[in-house]
Amino acid sequence: MLLSAMLGGGDVVVTGGNTPRSAYEELAQAVRAVGHDLRDTTVWFSDERCVAPDDELSNYRLVKQSLLDPLADFPRPAVRRMRGELGPSEAAEAYARELDEAGEPEFSLVLLGLGPDAHLASLCPDQASLSERSRLVVGVEESGLEPFVPRVSLTLPALANAEQVVFLVTGEDKAGAVAAAFGADAQPDPHIPASMLVPLARELTVLLDPAAAGRL
Repeated sequence: MLLSAMLGGGDVVVTGGNTPRSAYEELAQAVRAVGHDLRDTTVWFSDERCVAPDDELSNYRLVKQSLLDPLADFPRPAVRRMRGELGPSEAAEAYARELDEAGEPEFSLVLLGLGPDAHLASLCPDQASLSERSRLVVGVEESGLEPFVPRVSLTLPALANAEQVVFLVTGEDKAGAVAAAFGADAQPDPHIPASMLVPLARELTVLLDPAAAGRL
């Protein structure tokens, strides 16, 4: 799914986290095996911590190490990173300008993880950012999850502007969040951020390992 989206060109949104890291490593191996370049693909980010791009907390650093660096000898995708080092407000404004300059692209794929509290990107439970409908990017001054650093995040309308949204979720500690956000009785609830994307997305897929699916 990720491989076909990347090879197909267009605009792809990536995210941070240990589960996506494994997917990026596998994707890099697959791209090398296929021998296909990614010059027609543009990589965007769902969110970022307000740290330098080489900081160990940086989502860009994770993607660079697991996906971009292993393809250093290939024609690589264009990368539109969030400049978290500018601070939440300025970084959000800068990224909104980049999206605007690109014509507010419809993403071919938005790849997301899920937190144990059901957060997605850097949209955390019960925060005002979940109600944002006019802006595509917001600064998050106070993070609702560790590490407690300010962040910048795409909003729900931006994440929903995609041909396909895919959640990658692993681990027993995510089982409750999976059931609350995507279970048969789930309803949009600001206490369960991922549930609020479900009715907005045109096509949404949740890929789970057995542990994460244990409470469905």
